[in-house]
Amino acid sequence: MAKAVEVTREDFAGIRAGRAHPSMFARLTADYYGTPTPLQQLAGFTSPEARIIIVQPYDVGALGAIERSIRESDLGVNPSNDGRQIRCVFPELTEERRKEYTKVARAKAEDGRVSVRNIRRTAKQALEKLGSDGEVGKDDVTGAEKKLDATTKKHTDAIDDMLKHKEAELLEV
Repeated sequence: MAKAVEVTREDFAGIRAGRAHPSMFARLTADYYGTPTPLQQLAGFTSPEARIIIVQPYDVGALGAIERSIRESDLGVNPSNDGRQIRCVFPELTEERRKEYTKVARAKAEDGRVSVRNIRRTAKQALEKLGSDGEVGKDDVTGAEKKLDATTKKHTDAIDDMLKHKEAELLEV
């Protein structure tokens, strides 16, 4: 469940909220000598201004692949290549775009909650199987289910809290 919360946190980091930051590129991969490689391993990222990210490849031969990966991503940016580095200028967020990002954040939060619930269901089925096989007593199963429910609630609340903070960050002008 903690892993599901962490994945949701990483998904939220990829959603832009006013300021451009290098973690937006964390999920992107480029085809590097026939192997899909994360951009974080192919280049360094710097942010000289709030809406600009400069991507400096460690190997200039990967410049085209990195540029193609950024252009084909869902970041909504058109990278410009000067032969040594790539400049990504992010457009100003409009009210409409902020609301769209809020919807994306809600969808990612729901995916995280569903993932936590799926883990709960699997654990609950395992507990019921242990109880029906007679390996543990009914009281132990009931106690474990209560702990499981408390853990599930704690993790879904953590996701809800992250969503609330991300929505506030997105709607802040």
